[in-house]
Amino acid sequence: MTELKHAAQLALQCLDLTSLNEADTAADIGALCARAQTPFGNVAAVCVWPRFVAQARAALPATIRVAAVANFPDGALDLNRTLAEVQAIASAGGDEVDVVLPYRALMQGQSVECAEFLAEVRHATRPLTLKVIIESGELASSELIAQGARLALMAGADFVKTSTGKSKVSATPKAAGVILREIAASGFRAAGFKASGGIRTVADAQVYLQLAEQHLGASALNPRRLRFGASALLGDIEAILSGAQAVVTDAAY
Repeated sequence: MTELKHAAQLALQCLDLTSLNEADTAADIGALCARAQTPFGNVAAVCVWPRFVAQARAALPATIRVAAVANFPDGALDLNRTLAEVQAIASAGGDEVDVVLPYRALMQGQSVECAEFLAEVRHATRPLTLKVIIESGELASSELIAQGARLALMAGADFVKTSTGKSKVSATPKAAGVILREIAASGFRAAGFKASGGIRTVADAQVYLQLAEQHLGASALNPRRLRFGASALLGDIEAILSGAQAVVTDAAY
């Protein structure tokens, strides 16, 4: 297997196939769930709005996890709303919650409030998998990105995730390196990393695979420690694994 095909297979296994358009319909989610089951294997999860969790869970085998977003995409410091969304996700059969850190509050120096917010969310989400989106493209410095990652890890997040995919700057290798260093230094050996937003090709994903291996080791290159939040990426994965020419189109995330 060539290096690119190996990267494509890893990316497929670690992919959170995502649709988070405001205008998403039940038909869109049905198509998403069908796409999640490819001739080359299944994705790790699908990621949808809370209102589609029950539909996705019913449409997918148990081996594909259902993730949904909370406090998304604005990341307001609104605990009541966020807990209500978490409860809706859990009640509908969701497996994972992707919650947005109140990053604007963090930028304003409200780190204690952000820590308390994340602690409450972690308590409410157990035993579901919790991914904390720090919105790294909006945080103005490596120091703030590192602080956001530390807050997520201290709260007990299972994954630190770069971005909502809705900001002008999404995942970048620089931000990923900062987050991965924090995970590696944290002592939370089971914590993982999710790169999200703007990852459209296997070549894009390969950069993050290399960074994850560099900081966390080759044993972390699996869906328990590494995820990609994307929708366009799947087309390139399938093209490479089938030997066809990749065609990358604009997509939902």
